[in-house]
Amino acid sequence: MKERIWLSLARMGGHEQAFVQEAFDTNWVVPLGPNVDGFEKDLESFLGEDRQVVALSSGTAALHLGLLLLGVEAGDEVICQSFTFAASANPISYLGAKPVFVDSEADTWNMDPALLEAAICDRKAKTGKYPKAIIPVHLYGMPTQMEEIMEVASRYNIPVLEDAAEALGSTLNGQACGTLGDLGVLSFNGNKMITTSGGGALICRTKAQAEKAKFYATQARDQAAHYEHSQIGYNYRMSNICAGVGRGQMFILKDNIARRQAIHKQYQQWLTGIPGLQVMDRPSEAFDSNFWLSCLTIDPEQAGFSREDLRLVLDAQQIESRPLWKPMHLQPVFAGAPVYERGVSEQLFELGLCLPSGPVLTDADVERVVKTILEFCAVHQGV
Repeated sequence: MKERIWLSLARMGGHEQAFVQEAFDTNWVVPLGPNVDGFEKDLESFLGEDRQVVALSSGTAALHLGLLLLGVEAGDEVICQSFTFAASANPISYLGAKPVFVDSEADTWNMDPALLEAAICDRKAKTGKYPKAIIPVHLYGMPTQMEEIMEVASRYNIPVLEDAAEALGSTLNGQACGTLGDLGVLSFNGNKMITTSGGGALICRTKAQAEKAKFYATQARDQAAHYEHSQIGYNYRMSNICAGVGRGQMFILKDNIARRQAIHKQYQQWLTGIPGLQVMDRPSEAFDSNFWLSCLTIDPEQAGFSREDLRLVLDAQQIESRPLWKPMHLQPVFAGAPVYERGVSEQLFELGLCLPSGPVLTDADVERVVKTILEFCAVHQGV
């Protein structure tokens, strides 16, 4: 049987064990510690823009704390990109707030700035107040149109929580994704650009924001000799052991970015010009994507087969692929939530497929994926 090619496996660089071993040798096997401090500093150096980074247990935790810092409360509305993973929207409900979903534009597949403004104005007309925050997402590593989104947000004085969970290493006009909004979020889940086995980070503009996030993330313990709590807190800080993995991963972050970009380029070279197939690409040089996942759309009328037909064929050849995210406004858990859409994300969900993109893939692996796709195309297109 052929060895299975997975969608996006983590790659270890060899430095991780030394940091983890140091944590064991010094008995720092609890949350917080030197590795957490070091990992935060490493990320701050990589991101630039004089940002403060708070290492947390997950990207979802970072989104939750970000909304908390922005003052979101029960009953508030928060605008969220619909075309995304559920973790972008779930923390809105954690706080008792209500999500308002906005569709994507076709160039980056991310939040449509024009629809965003329409949603803001309509919510004000319907509820008498503006939404409390905006959550755009850099989907699959592709930077969203943040300049336009920030301009709209500024016009109505609404803060932006930038979901860069999939976009570590992506830039817009040379500036790191995650540093473009009022607050930013990263994820270090096992399939992301680097991993801490699980984990995430909140990117803050000020030291005061970072300190407040750390306060909430460590059970909101007040300054006292005993355990005193005047606010609800959370157990959200990253462990020293997980942070040790992250510190080791920082040595290979740039290599991981380069490898995923190279894989995307290979898919482009091999699949461009095939009827009905379109490899997702950046709209201009300003949008420098890490290509966390390389994505393909299939037009059934032109290709002669559907996205699901191709997914099943790849799976039969021991190649993992995955449909694009199902929009949040189509998810049963968010039935009834307001949505402002033009059908873009729904169409992408129906037509799109994520291809294997992890940095552990060899050129031979990519060629095997491409060969399987081309052979399937030949059968249906007679070429």
